[in-house]
Amino acid sequence: MTNRFLTWLAFLALTFPSYAQQRCPIIPAPLKADLEAGIFSLDVNTPLWVEDPALEKVASYLQHELLRLKFLPLARSSKKMSCTAGILLRLAEKKNMAEEAYRLRITERNIVVEANSVAGAFNGASSLVQLISGIDISNNKLSIPAWQIEDEPAYPWRGLMLDESRFFIGKEKVMDLIDWMAFYKLNKLHWHLTDEPAWRLEIKKYPKLALIGGIGDHNNPLKPAAYYTQREIAEVIDYAAKRNISIIPEIDMPGHATAANRAYPYYSGGGSQQHPDFTFDPGKEETYTFLSNILRETNAVFSSGMLHLGGDEVSFGSDKWMENEGIKKVMKKHHLQGLKDVERYFMERMADSVYQLDAKLLVWDEMADINLPKDSTIICWWRHDKLEQLQKSLDKGYQTILCPRLPYYFDFVQDSSHRAGRKWGELYSPLENVYKFSVDSLVRNTEQRKLVLGIQANLWTETVTNLNRVDYLLFPRLAGLAEAAWSHKSVKDYASFKERLKQHLLLYRKQNLYFYNPFQPNDIPEPVYFKKDRKDLNAEEN
Repeated sequence: MTNRFLTWLAFLALTFPSYAQQRCPIIPAPLKADLEAGIFSLDVNTPLWVEDPALEKVASYLQHELLRLKFLPLARSSKKMSCTAGILLRLAEKKNMAEEAYRLRITERNIVVEANSVAGAFNGASSLVQLISGIDISNNKLSIPAWQIEDEPAYPWRGLMLDESRFFIGKEKVMDLIDWMAFYKLNKLHWHLTDEPAWRLEIKKYPKLALIGGIGDHNNPLKPAAYYTQREIAEVIDYAAKRNISIIPEIDMPGHATAANRAYPYYSGGGSQQHPDFTFDPGKEETYTFLSNILRETNAVFSSGMLHLGGDEVSFGSDKWMENEGIKKVMKKHHLQGLKDVERYFMERMADSVYQLDAKLLVWDEMADINLPKDSTIICWWRHDKLEQLQKSLDKGYQTILCPRLPYYFDFVQDSSHRAGRKWGELYSPLENVYKFSVDSLVRNTEQRKLVLGIQANLWTETVTNLNRVDYLLFPRLAGLAEAAWSHKSVKDYASFKERLKQHLLLYRKQNLYFYNPFQPNDIPEPVYFKKDRKDLNAEEN
């Protein structure tokens, strides 16, 4: 054994103990990863080559992340790749590679990221970023071990939902979270922009939606209006697209409409004592025009070709519908027997508005009860205690996203000692449950498993009053979600994940995230929220 090889082994054992054991440090775990002899030395003079113009944005992402994480500005080389050591991004037509698959090959001479799609090349670049993120610069160089990785995702939908109606997170933080999603190969951001507390999206045809509907949040109804302009939305969409992330907006209806009704009360269908002005009015023809105009404008702003219309929990505020003369006429005209039929009629009409835009419709699992075109509709199964809704969705042939409350509602606490957040009886959502969630245990029919697009976690923000709490609820569960959604069963191992996660916690600290430490639960205290009542708010105003 040569002195050089012995020195290399000693270097790995001391600096990267996980490498010495041939455990690839990447989260989510790749399908195949082998460690070979050799080190690639990366410094500011290392050129970055792009073989295909389609990969320009992937190269820009790699440059951006190396600068952000390591203060290392790489330059793009316009010359053809020669004997010079460098990084190469390449598209190659390989029939045996899945859509988002990639190969990452690191030798002493070069780093090559190869895929048959831009999405696959991005995933390879993301893995390279992760490998580099755990290495400290020495003598102005990064010494990268010679990993040979072949990888592809288990599911095409690896999602995170952000609720900004209840707490406005803001553009800078959303873009920061998009960076972390890209880091972990999550590729769908479901943006919950409208609900009871506030409306967060500028609609030019109806400006009061944002100016009046944007006032307040879940814990403080007097907060000044906060919303995203369409220009800001476009900026976020472009930023996400460069990171292989599609953004799906949610315009909630016919329930959860309080903020919209505050701005335009003419379209209100009433509500209940606990949920006033909760619904849109299905008995007015103008309501459908109003909402269709909103959807048309929203679809023009977003580029995903998907619109989420909610459709959940309508019964919370449909009490007044039976007193509504317009609704009575609709029921008589269309032979509707009860409120559920009215709800179905409303959603079918609004679904048609989405389909006319050549967009896909997403809805919560209550909508599996009605008959929507299966080729144009995606069901989000969220009620973990209603397995029959999941089965109904699959039996009807709907593509389905799994985002059950347990374990994928990240407003649920992740430790039994935490004082804020939700529980389901005594149950909550610790990191281990997030990681070990199994689609196969719920969907036993092999053909129906093909209808499961993937997994999504939902961050509802009733208990959020600051950005520290956003971090605390998301990290490190975001990493567990990523491996649950990406990694194949053959490589998933919770003990290995925990060892790899330890290095990621160090990165969280360096990046000033306010995260929960599952290894030392008292290390970073839980940011507890205290809800203000209206008496306190009025006193502050006076």
